[in-house]
Amino acid sequence: MTETQIYAELTDVFRDVLGNDAIVLRPDTTAADVDGWDSHAHVTLVVATEMRFGIRFRTAELEGLHNVSDFVRLIEQKRSAA
Repeated sequence: MTETQIYAELTDVFRDVLGNDAIVLRPDTTAADVDGWDSHAHVTLVVATEMRFGIRFRTAELEGLHNVSDFVRLIEQKRSAA
């Protein structure tokens, strides 16, 4: 799966979870940039992402995420290790 495909899939996850079809994720997107991306939604986004990509995150891995680019990089790492 390419980085472009991961961004497309992750965008779908965000749109589904947050109920906003206008969301466009960029590498520098953070929670402050997306309406509704609060701590509760973050947990739901993580679980939905795990399900969509067939991966599991460890809590320590999630603590290092600062923007969407970090999230995509972690998904790439998890998928390549599988």
